[in-house]
Amino acid sequence: MKKFSTILLIFISLTVSAQTADTAKSCWVPSFVTSLGINQIAFSNWVKGGENSLAWTIMGDLHYDKPSKEWSFKNSIKATYGRSKIGGATYRTTENDLYIENVASYDLGWAASPFISNSIRTQLASGFDYKVTPENEIANFFDPGYITQTIGFTYDKYPNIVTRLGLGFQEIITNKFNQYSDDPETKNEVEKFKFETGIESVTDVDYKLAENIVYKSKLRLFSQFKSLDIWDVRWDNIVAAKVTKYISVNFGYLLVYEKAQSVKTQIKEGLQIGFVYNVF
Repeated sequence: MKKFSTILLIFISLTVSAQTADTAKSCWVPSFVTSLGINQIAFSNWVKGGENSLAWTIMGDLHYDKPSKEWSFKNSIKATYGRSKIGGATYRTTENDLYIENVASYDLGWAASPFISNSIRTQLASGFDYKVTPENEIANFFDPGYITQTIGFTYDKYPNIVTRLGLGFQEIITNKFNQYSDDPETKNEVEKFKFETGIESVTDVDYKLAENIVYKSKLRLFSQFKSLDIWDVRWDNIVAAKVTKYISVNFGYLLVYEKAQSVKTQIKEGLQIGFVYNVF
């Protein structure tokens, strides 16, 4: 509950401050989509082998935008959490992600518009390494937490693509898992906070492949000024096909490369059939 309250306060503080720009016109456009995917199998007197299993994933995607001729505000929160259980083993976490983004841009009538943004990336709960026995906790809520502020220019003249580029300031916050923020050059000191300056690029794609199929993609690139030959990459893709009003098939593909986390490229993909509901 404490974690949920913290997330809610962050979102409210950011959106309320943006509303002061023009509260009277009530031009804010909210949208909230949530989905639940369940995969279950059970056996009774089954002679061909197998184990009972249960897996579930819940996702929430909240947007609160205000388009206008001059100032435009885009606020979003995307959270996913999932667990699975096979046989008599304990539940294991399969999905554990929280992404908050706030963007304000001003249309000067130029080809590109100036913008400022703030993003937050972290986990919703504890994350574990299940390759060892017993499992080893390697992350938790805001441990690590990534906060990035960017100022630059955005280009949105194409109907399905919005891209922005700017000067980025990134803070990495840790508590227990300091390997994400510690500077290896200071051997006698362990840093729980790390500040980086560099270049950030974010490109969003929202393309309708068919009447009931949508492709969404977000590509984020970040590089520190002191090492412009090394880039952090986060490429999130999802193809969603709506079968009925409440049932959809989703395929997700996430590619992550952050040298501070791992020298190898991280890949996560998943196929899910689940229930989807547009809250508003």
